[in-house]
Amino acid sequence: MAEVGNSDGVGRLGLLASAIARRPLHVAPTEPGEATWTDGNVVYLDAGKDTREQIETLAVQASLLAAGSLDHPIVRALARRPTLARRYLAVEGHRALTALEPLLPPSVRSLIRPDVAAASDSPSASLSAARSDRAIVDPPARFGTIRPQRLLASLRNAEKSRTQEHIARVQGNRVPLELAEEAAADDDTQDPFASPVGGRGAIGRWLAKLLAPVRQLSGGGSPGADAPTHWTRSGRRGKSHPLFSIATTESVDEPTVEKGAEGMKYPEWDVHGRHYRRDWCTVREVEAKAKAAARFPVPDRTGLRRSLTRLGLGIDRYHRQAQGDDIDIDAVIEARIKMLAGSAPDEAVFINSIRRRRDLSVLILLDISGSSAEPAATGKTVHEEQRAASAALMLALHELGARVALYAYHSQGRSAVSVMPVKRFGENPGALVLQRLGGLEPGAYSRLGAAIRHGTALLQDHGGMPRQVLIVLSDGLAYDHGYEPVYGAGDARHALGEARRQGVGCLCLSVGAATDGETLRRVFGSSAHATLPAPEQLSQVLGPLLRSAIRAADVRRRVG
Repeated sequence: MAEVGNSDGVGRLGLLASAIARRPLHVAPTEPGEATWTDGNVVYLDAGKDTREQIETLAVQASLLAAGSLDHPIVRALARRPTLARRYLAVEGHRALTALEPLLPPSVRSLIRPDVAAASDSPSASLSAARSDRAIVDPPARFGTIRPQRLLASLRNAEKSRTQEHIARVQGNRVPLELAEEAAADDDTQDPFASPVGGRGAIGRWLAKLLAPVRQLSGGGSPGADAPTHWTRSGRRGKSHPLFSIATTESVDEPTVEKGAEGMKYPEWDVHGRHYRRDWCTVREVEAKAKAAARFPVPDRTGLRRSLTRLGLGIDRYHRQAQGDDIDIDAVIEARIKMLAGSAPDEAVFINSIRRRRDLSVLILLDISGSSAEPAATGKTVHEEQRAASAALMLALHELGARVALYAYHSQGRSAVSVMPVKRFGENPGALVLQRLGGLEPGAYSRLGAAIRHGTALLQDHGGMPRQVLIVLSDGLAYDHGYEPVYGAGDARHALGEARRQGVGCLCLSVGAATDGETLRRVFGSSAHATLPAPEQLSQVLGPLLRSAIRAADVRRRVG
């Protein structure tokens, strides 16, 4: 094979591959006639093909990487099973392209088959479909191929290299681990041409600005702040219809959490160094102050309850029924004894399984950082709209019999992430809860990843139900001291991935905010998410999104 750095041929497509995959990628030629494939760092394609076909095959492989289709657990399941890998690619390729459709060239979008993409909502679902007996048409030639053994070898080498570099850096500098990791994240002395997308070189920084979200940081900020703290916006406010996404799940390494007297210690994902900062954030629970005079409108919950009626229903088994799906052994024995004794036997000898018991616990996490004080398109503030939406969700789910908790959060640096219990699990949503909710005031910043990890821990410790869902209500602006937007978005995505890996369904909602869809995708990643102009539109999208989040969590539990 030719060298990776070959810029005279297919190597020129490296920038396009990196932009689609959202990670640095190189492009190198394969042997003539060989199918396109990737090892996670390099995409190998046929240099003899025309440019259009090269771009299309390249885009498919980069989309698979961006959509989590080639994460370690999936690839491990495909190893040494070429037929399964081919069937998986035939389903997952269309789903991955659909998830990345806004970033793809028009010619690539023509490869998508919506009917195939709709059959799967995650890599795990695509793998299950590939393992089934259903007929699956072979993937188009332009999808290339998956080489699980090469991918696994590349993943192992990358992990080994990162570990060796990290140990060498820490031992060589003889500084504490946290300081070494922080220095690595802040190092600006790298090759300006390294890491073309997402890197810290000159080209990486230029591309980051070029691909930045609609909202940008500017202005001075409060005294003593480490960085600018004022947000400005551009673009049209208040879209006329909801925008929502049900994307894929992704696999991450699970970090550890330590409890301390001063609060809960949580790790944080360093997107620049590609590793966890252990025990980096401290989360403290602070009692929310009840405001007796608090009054705020709660949207009508009739439509919301109707859309959630059959959500999270568990199965109850009823014995001694006249009909059912199983035999009640005790009832059969008693009927036989009565028959032998000369009495008329009871014909109710079945067990009937009926979905009546609610087995769902939900924790609603409300962002009350300073950016939520900005005005919404409706004339109210984003905070008022999201507060009303959280109240409607809490009351509707409680009335349907689910276990519900509502917590608010904001932060002032990594050592001061404050989480306020508005309604704990088992507490009735009475006047006191609404007074606490009405007394919340937006302020400070949003260290979203730490709040998500704490919400996940609360769900698992106190949810008390087999099915658990975390609903995040946020404008999608993850920002704090030392927690700039790119870094914060990466940490939030990983925190949501950790929650899903632990069997917790994740749903992210942005109500009333003007945050664009691309920014939300960067922050919420592959979790189901939606942006709504007003809380009244919750009933239109909430049912399908919650069902998708629960299904994804169920798949994770079965796989785990």
